[in-house]
Amino acid sequence: MPKKWKVVLKTIGRKWFLILLVIIIIVVIYSPIAAIWMTGITLILFLLSYIPRLFFKNKLHKFLKKYYKIEDNLIARKFKKPLEKIQDELFELSQNQEKKSWLITFLNKQYVFYHQETIEKFKEVYNKGYTEKEILDSLKDFKVNTRAEIKIIKETLVKLERLSEREISVKEHKEKQRFA
Repeated sequence: MPKKWKVVLKTIGRKWFLILLVIIIIVVIYSPIAAIWMTGITLILFLLSYIPRLFFKNKLHKFLKKYYKIEDNLIARKFKKPLEKIQDELFELSQNQEKKSWLITFLNKQYVFYHQETIEKFKEVYNKGYTEKEILDSLKDFKVNTRAEIKIIKETLVKLERLSEREISVKEHKEKQRFA
C-alpha cells in the first residue's frame, strides 16, 4: 500500500502545474481577483524554485577550480549527490566551454574537469613539439596519468578551436634533442 501512495505523490509532483492550472481556471469562474493572486503566487514560487539550482552551479564552479583534475564520481561523493545529476551538470558545462579557460572531457564513460593551469601547461608543452609521452611526463604534477587523457584533451581543444598549430613539430623537437 505505501508504494501506491508514493506513485500517486510522484505523479502529482510531476503534474503539479497542470493541476494548478485547472484549479486556477475553476477559481476564475467564481472569483477573478483570487485567481490573479493565485497566479501571481504561483509564478513567484515557480521562479524561486530555480534559485537552489543556481546556488548549486556556483558552488560547483568554485569547487572545480580547486583541483587540477577531478572526475565526476569524486565530485558526486564530495557533494553527496547522485552521479547522474553531476554528469548532467558537467555535460551542460561542457557544451558551453569554447571560451572558457578550463576544459571538461568525456573519457571512459565519465566526465573529467581540467583546471586552467593544466590546460595552459598542456598548450605550452604541445607547442614546443613534445610527444605524447613527454607531454604526459610534464603533466604528472597536474594529475594527468594516461596517454588517453592526453589524446582526448588534444582532440577536445582542437574541436573547440582552442589549440593553435605547433611552433615546433615533433620531428624538429626530436632532432634538436638528438643533436643537442
